[in-house]
Amino acid sequence: MSTSDKKTGSGKKKTTGSKQKKAARRPDLLEFLAHQYLSQSLTVSEIRNLLKYLTLRQFNNGDILADIGEVGEALYLVVQGEIALVVHDNKKEYEIVHEGPGEMLGIMSFFDRKPRSVRLVASAPDTKVLRLSRAMYKRMKIEKPFIAIQLVEHALINLDCMFRKVSNDFAQFAHHLYGGASNGSAE
Repeated sequence: MSTSDKKTGSGKKKTTGSKQKKAARRPDLLEFLAHQYLSQSLTVSEIRNLLKYLTLRQFNNGDILADIGEVGEALYLVVQGEIALVVHDNKKEYEIVHEGPGEMLGIMSFFDRKPRSVRLVASAPDTKVLRLSRAMYKRMKIEKPFIAIQLVEHALINLDCMFRKVSNDFAQFAHHLYGGASNGSAE
């Protein structure tokens, strides 16, 4: 399937991904998922079932997966490469965090159905993600509720880790800027 492009408000190219493939046909993805926290409580058969709900997408460096202001219609699990979370302020973009293989993105807007406050941008060539659409997630909740619960738990842990990273970075920045003691803990 070819890449579907459109211009975003930032003038950058947004793509739906190229070389879309059914994830269930990829034995390397089975191996990848088997080593993720998401799959710790899953059998090999359940991991295969999980793959049936996912689609592999490939992005080039600079491609936008999801843009600011959109409501999240999918979750993304990074398989290869890196995704930057970017905010836009006064005609300038700032990368607030980079996430790599094993990290799940798009969580907040997907679950709360509120517009995104960050842009998800591929920040490495040949970035690959497993995409779970809202429709497939709804099916999974009915057909495979145990797998859906594992996915939600993985999403919560990812949000917690990301929050702690950003909080630690902010605490270090505040310490550098204002001086004083800060341990960077976000508990």
